[in-house]
Amino acid sequence: MSTLEIIETCTRMAWHADQREWDRLETVFADKVTLDYTSLNGGEPAVLTPRQIVDAWSATLGGFDATQHLITNHLVDIDGDRAVCTAAFQATHRLATPHGSPLWTLGGNYRFDLAHTAGGWRITGVVMTATWADGNQNLLALAAARS
Repeated sequence: MSTLEIIETCTRMAWHADQREWDRLETVFADKVTLDYTSLNGGEPAVLTPRQIVDAWSATLGGFDATQHLITNHLVDIDGDRAVCTAAFQATHRLATPHGSPLWTLGGNYRFDLAHTAGGWRITGVVMTATWADGNQNLLALAAARS
């Protein structure tokens, strides 16, 4: 049962972000989360609270007309009250624009670190490794400017 709960927690992260269910998104995270999106943005991983994650993601993703993050091929390793879930993803972002394609799609892998808490499995870390992209990456900046 734990494997399914872990997969559902990781899936809920994407679902709540795509549905703009910001309060529900906050519930999938532990009190402190290490986010590593350096394969896309450079820089260093950041340690954030769930509220900081939601504030950042709503400011960016909220500017798109639609997003769809598909997460698949989950592999789960459980060690007591800790777990690692690796999975493939494809994230499509849509924003109508007079300049260039309205779509930007990114693909790659996620590594989720999770801890079992009194409230269930919670994400303590996310490493997103982008392996390919297609379309208009400028949509990311345009969406952030709209929020």
